[in-house]
Formats: sequence, structure tokens, C-alpha cells
Amino acid sequence: MEDASRGAPVRGCASGGDKLSVTGSDNDLNLGRNKNRDIRKQQELREDGMDLAMRPEDVAFRDEVRAFLAENLTDELKAHARLTPGILADQDLRVEWLKRLNKRGWAAPSWPKQYGGAGFNVMQRFIWASECAAAGAPQGSNMGLSMVGPTLMGHGTDEQKAHYLPRILNGEDWWCQGYSEPGSGSDLASLQCRADSDGDDYIINGTKLWTTGAHQSNKMFCLVRTDPNAAKKQEGISFILIDDFHAKGIKVDPIITLAGDHEVNQVFFDDVRVPKKNRVGAENNGWTVAKYLLEFERGGAAHGANLRNALNKLRVVAGTEHSGTGTKLIDDPNFRRKLDETEVEVTAVEFTEHRIMSQLSNGQNPGAAASIIKLRGADTNQKITELGVEAIAYYVQPDVIEARTWGANVPPVGPDHTLMVMPKYLNTRAQTIFGGSNEVQRNIMAKAVLGL
Repeated sequence: MEDASRGAPVRGCASGGDKLSVTGSDNDLNLGRNKNRDIRKQQELREDGMDLAMRPEDVAFRDEVRAFLAENLTDELKAHARLTPGILADQDLRVEWLKRLNKRGWAAPSWPKQYGGAGFNVMQRFIWASECAAAGAPQGSNMGLSMVGPTLMGHGTDEQKAHYLPRILNGEDWWCQGYSEPGSGSDLASLQCRADSDGDDYIINGTKLWTTGAHQSNKMFCLVRTDPNAAKKQEGISFILIDDFHAKGIKVDPIITLAGDHEVNQVFFDDVRVPKKNRVGAENNGWTVAKYLLEFERGGAAHGANLRNALNKLRVVAGTEHSGTGTKLIDDPNFRRKLDETEVEVTAVEFTEHRIMSQLSNGQNPGAAASIIKLRGADTNQKITELGVEAIAYYVQPDVIEARTWGANVPPVGPDHTLMVMPKYLNTRAQTIFGGSNEVQRNIMAKAVLGL
């Protein structure tokens, strides 16, 4: 077995076979039946992409990934990733990392090869995510890869695919999402940003809020209201690609988060002209396209690998920090119980994510499963950061923002591992809200899974 702190482990899969009978001569017969049943189980699981046992070719791929990361993941990239609570703040470094990945053909692990993706199978995607997390590779949001690309593959025209997909892969285009508005968040269908028809163009007026990475983007995909008189509010919405995000009439105002970072923004549109050919799907059918995209937003991220890596690091910290009794925190039965309970939840997220990746690999949409992974992934990540705050105790109080800069001469207050605990805790508070709040996810599951 691998050390749990180092990337993708070699895992077995429970056979699920019946208990063996030990009644005399029936024993050998039942043993044979169960062995055959186990073999069939493994074959079925492998076909469904759910077998977690690593074969020789998987181990070889893991070694290939480790060699690539050792050669291409520079100290500067790792440092910036470590010092960022959310998305990587340095856009030049984000592009540099993407270009390194694209040169190897690994920029889009889940994309089909026909569109320039890596075409990884389920196990390869699991290995890739696990090794990147363990190595400290940048995990920042790339909405072009995770959302725009898959949406264009499913709903875009041939012209849109040919134009946008290569530019996403090579880092020419960086996308932000224009969904939420000052009066439309969880109730997204109530959005008011207008796109009025004017010949071959739309003229957009309105505002978008909490727009992650807008200050680093040159393009936006957004939902706009094209029919304010539609019988149902969902029926009057269209999905638009804004090609020139620096066009006249677009203004981006920064919003500084509680952690002191600039990740989100408010975007204003004042008579911004966009060609109708940039619409994805039919006019007033944007809600259908948006629901398709949200399945990738909610279920497409590598939650499990990042959670596992964060939990492993927390165990290391718990082995060095001391509780109020003078013993190591890991020896505190209450804290250890919380760690173990959280590990169960991380494992559940990993298996659910495997199921989603299997569905995507088989050409299926994750559907309500994406809501499950979004809900449980966000909750579990918050629990890990809460335990991190508990582990470092009074070191959470001072937040030396200057020390969170690559090459800074300002030291943190306390050990190095305490520097990012509070910023990450604050950053994860929003995870149960963005992309659909926990309450929205539960409603989706209640309707789609339970039929309520």
C-alpha cells in the first residue's frame, strides 16, 4: 500500500460476494462460486469505471505523472499555489502552467481527444487529480476548461467549437461566468440583465455580481434576459458569449473578500453590443444550456483529491501541535474522532466523484449526482478548514497579508504552516453558497432523486 500522503494510493475493491459456507463438502463448491462471482463483479466495476484497483498500466501512468510534475512544477508555481486560498492570483503563472500542461497534451484531462483533450479514463483522472494535489500544483478555477468547453461540446455550433476550444487549451482565452446579479443568486431565473435585439446583434444592459476572475478574463459566458414577457421566467433567458470583455461599456469593479483577496467582482454593462452568432443554443433556451453547464460546475471539480490532500496535511499538523493538556493534538481523543469522522466523509466524496467521472466517460450527464458532490464536497471542505483553525489555536488571530506574497521578507506570526489556515477558512465559507446554495442542492436532489 502507498503512503496516504503521497498521491494516488493502490486500492482494492470490495468483492461484494456472499459469505462462504463452511458446511462440509459444500465449502469448495461455494468457494468456487464466490470466486467466479467476485471476478464478474470486478469486470462489471471495471467496465463501469468504478474499479479502484490499480493495474500495472495505472502504476506506469502514475509514475509518468510524477515525472512530469517533478520537471514542470516549479518552486514559484508551488509557492503561489500554497499562498493562495482560492484561485491563483498571478494570471501570468496561471497561463504558464496551462501552457506547460497543453504542451504535454494534459491541459484538459476530461476532454475527448477529438477536441484536443487528454481523453483520460476514470482511473487516469483519479490519479492525475491525486498527484497534482499531493505535489502542490495550482488548483485554481479555469472556467474555460471546466465549463465553457464541455458546454460548447454539448450545445455549441461547429463554428463555435472550432474557434473557442483551441484558444481555451492554449491559454489565449480566459473565461468568467456572468450568472449572479444583485437581486438574483439562488433564484437565478429572476435575473434582469437585458439583451435587446438589434439586427444581427444584442445590446446588453445590466450588472453581474460575485464574478470570479473577471479582472483576469478576456471573455465572459453569461445568462441574459431576451424575452421579458415570457410566461415563465426561465423561458425568456439566453446563453451568450461575450467575446471582447474589454469592449466599450463594460466596467469591472473589484470586491475584496474577508480573506483580503481580490477574487470576485461586480461587472456593469452599458449598451454593450454582442453578435447574435455568439449565442449558444436557441434564443430563450439559455436555461437549458445553463442547467447542463451547472452539472459540470458542481460535479466536475476534483473535490476528492483536494480534500484528501488537505486532510493528510491536517493530520501532520495534528502530530506536531499540542493540546491544552501538554500532549500532541493527534492524541486528543475528541480531535482524533473529528479527524476520523471527516475522513469517512472524504472517502464518500471520493467514491461519489468516481461515479460521476464514470458517467461522464460513458457520455452521460451527472444529473443530480453533481448536486450531491457539490453539497458534500463543500460541507467537508468547510469541516477540514474548521479543524485547521482548531488545530493552530491562537495563531489564527494575526493575518499578515504581506507574508502571503512570493518572495516576501515579512515572516508569518508563528510556524509557516499556520499562515494560510485562516484565509482558507474564510475562503471556504462561500463554498456552500456559490454554484447553488446547499438549500438549492437539497431541493434538486429531493425532486430528481426522491421525486418529492
